[in-house]
Amino acid sequence: MVCDKTWTTGHAESYHPPMANFGTWLHTRRKGRLFGKDADGRCYYESTGPARKGGGMERPERWVIYLKGEDASAVPPEWWGWLHHTLDAPIAAEERKPWQLPHQPNMTGTAQAYHPQGSLYATGQHPPATGDYEAWTPEGAPEA
Repeated sequence: MVCDKTWTTGHAESYHPPMANFGTWLHTRRKGRLFGKDADGRCYYESTGPARKGGGMERPERWVIYLKGEDASAVPPEWWGWLHHTLDAPIAAEERKPWQLPHQPNMTGTAQAYHPQGSLYATGQHPPATGDYEAWTPEGAPEA
């Protein structure tokens, strides 16, 4: 993409090309300036002039070009605040708090997804009935 030309020449074997459609690429070339890159190679951009009103003032747009196959939850905490105009610059990686954990992808729909106790997906079987449930039947309805 605009941030790193190595993906077009194929010199980096482990580098995944950024994911952007033609419209995003064109907008980034015409209206954006590279602000920085994170440790994983995502490129962060800011518009060259005030583009929208937010928080009672005009401020530049900010966006990220994700790597192929990523979703928005992949943005690391040090860049999240900058993207959302909470910080003027991303925090340094060494200033991360202990509760700011590395990104883990959403595992829903995979074998690694969380399955709580009693879930059919956890064991493949219904848990035994405990006898604490009584089915509701309307008054006057014949019992089956």
